[in-house]
Amino acid sequence: MVTDPIADFLTRVRNAIKAKHRIVEVPASNLKKSMTKVLHEKGYILNYKFEEDNAQGNIKIALKYDPETKTPAISNLERISKPGLRKYSDSENLPRVLNGLGVAIMSTSKGVITDKEARTLKIGGEVLCYVY
Repeated sequence: MVTDPIADFLTRVRNAIKAKHRIVEVPASNLKKSMTKVLHEKGYILNYKFEEDNAQGNIKIALKYDPETKTPAISNLERISKPGLRKYSDSENLPRVLNGLGVAIMSTSKGVITDKEARTLKIGGEVLCYVY
């Protein structure tokens, strides 16, 4: 049993990037699906596919690398809000990752969105992770 499924998701992606894998499979949940969609919209992953094979299903993620230098699009994935210590941010104090070069993925009342989208909507929420 995994106590923190989001940390498990981020760790699987991080390990696959370090091992230079093209595709990584993670167990699916609605929150992980939304996080995957955000990563795809922001250009950090190449593509993704949801597979409903059993009760839970899987997410197949195609990782993105630079064609010439073979460097990954994701250099760091950092879990912020943990089950033991949740981190929330209101609309005035939203985090900036690498002065706007990175993305903070947040869980808000409008769904899972980035910090930039939350800033335009003027809403706060739980800061799930930083991606850069």
